[in-house]
Amino acid sequence: MALSRPALIALTSLAPVSWGTTYAVTTEFLPADRPLFTALVRALPAGLLLLALARVLPRGAWWGKAAVLGALNIGAFFPLLFLSAYRLPGGLAAVVGSAGPLFVAGLSALLLGQRPTGRTLLTGVVAAFGVSLVVLRAAGALDALGLLAALAGTASMSAGVVLTQRWGRPDGVGPLALTAWQLTAGGLMVAPLAFLAEGAPPALDGRAVGGYLYLALANTAVAYWLWFRGIGRLSATQVTFLGPLSPLTAAVTGWAALGEALTPVQLVGMVLALGATVAGQFVPRGPLRAASARRAGKAGEGRTDVTAAVLRR
Repeated sequence: MALSRPALIALTSLAPVSWGTTYAVTTEFLPADRPLFTALVRALPAGLLLLALARVLPRGAWWGKAAVLGALNIGAFFPLLFLSAYRLPGGLAAVVGSAGPLFVAGLSALLLGQRPTGRTLLTGVVAAFGVSLVVLRAAGALDALGLLAALAGTASMSAGVVLTQRWGRPDGVGPLALTAWQLTAGGLMVAPLAFLAEGAPPALDGRAVGGYLYLALANTAVAYWLWFRGIGRLSATQVTFLGPLSPLTAAVTGWAALGEALTPVQLVGMVLALGATVAGQFVPRGPLRAASARRAGKAGEGRTDVTAAVLRR
């Protein structure tokens, strides 16, 4: 049964909400200073599990496409995310990440032919400003490498969102298989970096094992399946405007589970960011219909000449 648009948006939003719990789980359950090992354990087991469930491998040009998407969404994004978080003060990395809707708006214009409206750009600025009120703290000097990593990570994830929508999925392949391909490819890319930079895996106690199981299953396998499923059915702009839910969830988790205080300024920021998230779901119908028509046309071509359709995409 097809889901209504509000239900689809609600399910897709569970992905960034889940990702917002990553910080609390990492600090409370996992070994310290092992960001690449954590990225590896998040991605590769989840990808292999979903691959075993889907039992579908890429074919033809999709080997290359799955590798590109896996690199953008997982293999490059995870290390850049952790590098920026370790080197930047306060929540600056989260603020840079909340600029994702602006990156996606620009890339959608280039790759999808969807010109951003003034409302989209304004909503993106409001979302980033709201997140900044929630997470920013006055502390320390800016680190150039950390800032570049944050910008590159945001650009990488944004490009992954847009290309995932541009390429769609091969005929007969569902979002479960597409998610499995990307997580497996991304995990394999992170693996050598983790062992070269951090050495052998750390000793794990019961709390760490539980934390890693949560990250691999709920936080990654299920969350990314919902995320890529949403990308296939919503516009790139709609999906990326759900991103600010991640830092907002992190702030609420810190308040509810870790005893961190929420100031009036943070509450105002939450209202602004949530308002922008909701506003970002109301996109003009015209671009959505045009994008859907393009994807439908490509799917139709695929039924008569799969090779030609793949090459054109």
